Amino acid sequence: MNGRECNLSLDKILEFEGVMAAGIYSPEGKLVDYKARNEMPEEMARMTAKFCGTVNMVFDALASAYTELYRMNWVPQHNWMYSGGDWTIIISGTRGVFVESSKADLEKLLKALGMC
Repeated sequence: MNGRECNLSLDKILEFEGVMAAGIYSPEGKLVDYKARNEMPEEMARMTAKFCGTVNMVFDALASAYTELYRMNWVPQHNWMYSGGDWTIIISGTRGVFVESSKADLEKLLKALGMC
């Protein structure tokens, strides 16, 4: 994880155009907190937290291997993103956002979350 403190509250993150939900999860993938603009069920938020914790661990392992084997600095991990269909998820450390892709300025969001 990036180890940086995030100055943006979940409410502030939800103010960005296209953001439908924002959450915080533990490094192990347990839901800590979430807020949603629409009715995102808590069960979906818990499942997403588990998924994000797992993906972070995979990327940490990959980054460590690349750094060690190929002498390319890939650590610490900062952000990752997945986009498919109408939705994008952006993860920064242990914070994540669900974004309706067509309505969001992804570059602006990435910059804002990079402060986290």
